[in-house]
Amino acid sequence: MYDIYIFDLDGTLLDTLGDLAAAVNFALRTHGMPQHSVDDVRRFVGNGVRMLMRRAVPDGEQNPQFGQALDTFRNYYLEHSLDTTRPYPGIPEMLSELRRRGKHLAVVSNKFQTATEELCRHFFADTIEVAIGENEAAGIRKKPAPDTVIAALRNMGGGSAVYVGDSDVDILTARNSGLTCISVLWGFRDRDFLMQHGATTFVSSPAELLQY
Repeated sequence: MYDIYIFDLDGTLLDTLGDLAAAVNFALRTHGMPQHSVDDVRRFVGNGVRMLMRRAVPDGEQNPQFGQALDTFRNYYLEHSLDTTRPYPGIPEMLSELRRRGKHLAVVSNKFQTATEELCRHFFADTIEVAIGENEAAGIRKKPAPDTVIAALRNMGGGSAVYVGDSDVDILTARNSGLTCISVLWGFRDRDFLMQHGATTFVSSPAELLQY
């Protein structure tokens, strides 16, 4: 059993895909660009907002409207991040049980800091103690760099820690942080994809995390 559980947010604790896709397509539509399917956006997410929009916008950052589209996405998403986003079934109960057992819980995300804090405050105010998002201005590099994990651990003191996520970025983040990674199978990537990227430990339901 671990003392500290560090979670990814999108695709791990929260199903955010619908709101992310809506924000992407609003930005693209606003600037006269072709829109994407939800499955397209599923493949685009995981590496932060700029990379998401780089993949969504034709020609990426070479597009002269890229900066405007990125700003439109950010502004729209901040206003609509709670439209359809919900915790995956069993997540609130699992987090509450870990806290009842005296475990410390943190979120580290490549979502920008404001949205990360807002979502954790809205859905997990009683369980998540530390929420750290993308904040390059503070000198914290996004995942898979270990910076967000290191910052979370620093905020929660010592103890054995494990990382829980749903993507190849999470597997690399855990490795770069010197932590074991538990890969969840209800998120944005499937078992085959995760195994191809080095995943070794899987859980198919939130309740299974209580065994670790």
